[in-house]
Amino acid sequence: MKDTLRIVLISALITAGAIKAAPALAEPASPEVQTYTSYVHTSDLDLSSEQGQRVLQKRLSLAARDVCGTASDVDVKGKNEVRQCRKDAVGRAAGEREALLAAAQRGATIAITASR
Repeated sequence: MKDTLRIVLISALITAGAIKAAPALAEPASPEVQTYTSYVHTSDLDLSSEQGQRVLQKRLSLAARDVCGTASDVDVKGKNEVRQCRKDAVGRAAGEREALLAAAQRGATIAITASR
């Protein structure tokens, strides 16, 4: 009787260990990359003025926040990735600044995108 109880207990422990380990042995899910877009309207801005250009920069920064999302305060890696995403998104827009300003002076809409 004692041996039977010991066998059942050992079997239960092995089974519990196998069940607990199963997720670790599973293949990781491949994250799906999605592209997000935010549109920055400029028709109400006077981009020949410094004030208008500051407002445009603020709108581009807010659009980058929208497309890059947020990360939990406890997720340091995620916070760094979001910060880099925002920097890259604004950088892509700033890299084309002259074209953006010329298009914006005509009341164009500027698209800010990010893939994550």
